[in-house]
Amino acid sequence: MAEEFVVQAHSGYGPLHYDLMIQRVTSLATWQLATPPDQARSDRALPARRLADHRLEYLTYQGPVSGGRGSVAIADKGICQVLSADQSHLLVHLEGSKLHGVYRLQSTGPLPDQWTFAPSSGEIVPKDRP
Repeated sequence: MAEEFVVQAHSGYGPLHYDLMIQRVTSLATWQLATPPDQARSDRALPARRLADHRLEYLTYQGPVSGGRGSVAIADKGICQVLSADQSHLLVHLEGSKLHGVYRLQSTGPLPDQWTFAPSSGEIVPKDRP
């Protein structure tokens, strides 16, 4: 069964960054990226920081974040299918307006929040680029 994902541009709370959220049944597994995720390439994984899971409401939410933590705007969204997952990796097929293809989130340790994000093989060109 296909789930959903969203990428939110988060501004006004530190430097602009992007939150990648992938639906996992009752919550959204979430990673913070300093670079837009559609700039990831197989030979250049982007650093990602694992955050606490978010509520499903964030799949469609845009606006101010509680506690004066800036605001978010949807940068991409679509459907996804988790192909494999464990504590140290997530292999997911994303189909959005910018991200499409198979991507890998990989823990790089030694801290549990240190991960990378990249296409799983070959370069994936976002749909809105030639």
